[in-house]
Amino acid sequence: MLLARSGGAKEIEILVLRHEVAVFRWQIARPLLQPADRVWLAALSRLLPRVRWSAFFVTPATLLAWHRDLMRRQWSHPRRTSGRPPMPDTVRELVIRLARENPNWGYQRIHGELKQPGHRISPTTVRMTLARAGLGPAPRRSGPTWRQFLTVQAQGIIATGFFHVETLFGVRLYALFFIEHFNRRAHLAGVTVHPTEQWVAQQARNPIMDLGDRLARVKLIVHDRDTKFTAACDEVFIGEGCRIVKTPVRAPRANAICERWVGSVRRECRGRLLIQGKRHCRAALRAYVDHYNRKRPHRFLDHFPPDPPSEPADLAKHRIERHKILGSIINEYHRAA
Repeated sequence: MLLARSGGAKEIEILVLRHEVAVFRWQIARPLLQPADRVWLAALSRLLPRVRWSAFFVTPATLLAWHRDLMRRQWSHPRRTSGRPPMPDTVRELVIRLARENPNWGYQRIHGELKQPGHRISPTTVRMTLARAGLGPAPRRSGPTWRQFLTVQAQGIIATGFFHVETLFGVRLYALFFIEHFNRRAHLAGVTVHPTEQWVAQQARNPIMDLGDRLARVKLIVHDRDTKFTAACDEVFIGEGCRIVKTPVRAPRANAICERWVGSVRRECRGRLLIQGKRHCRAALRAYVDHYNRKRPHRFLDHFPPDPPSEPADLAKHRIERHKILGSIINEYHRAA
């Protein structure tokens, strides 16, 4: 096709292409070339005289380097991989398994254990494998995580607090409650208009009877500095071997589990009812506490209620029924009998 064209047309096309190359050079500082492009330009450079190499948008040294690399690849032999062969995946998984199942074993001990099934790898290889897997040295590899540590500590903590309820006629009622940190189980101690010292001390004994054997694991009672928590109330728990911990002044986050429970009561129960009196308030709160302990899921418990969940129902064989709480303000769902 090029031989059939006239010389004038070729000259004009060369001028157009040169101008396009000049424009591209102004816009692109360093073009990206593929290996095929380099081979093509290197081959054409052997056909074009060197005095005309200014037509290329790369330097002559670059063209010569591409040509030398092309010849080297043509006459060189494939390289052989040097060094030790890689560790099989099965052996790597075995090393990590031994380290995780035995936190007290160092890399020297794991190296010795691997010799018994016939895997001969150096202790340095074991150490590097554990480091890549994020497993540190043996003494620091053991020990509980923060979640495990806090969960164990929560078994011995109970938080308590007051919250008020406004009745339909403007009377303010005070409710005393307790909540276990470990399983988020709530206990409603009582509701009254005047929380006197004797009343608070008497109501503090109610969760002690509800806890039963679990009280032996309780070590700390956490409450704020409300004046309604008198010395007589604290003596009830001190007599059971517990220690009283008071939160700092104006620090609701120090007793965050209580504050979260009060917020749940306000959103799901108290804020959706008109409380008529003390008896109505006590009945509504007890119904909500029963729902809170039996059916309401908790994120801390992996979306399970504090009480152990029942076996899953087969939806193909059983029907799911709705149980209304507090006049359908709260709904519970269970398997039909």
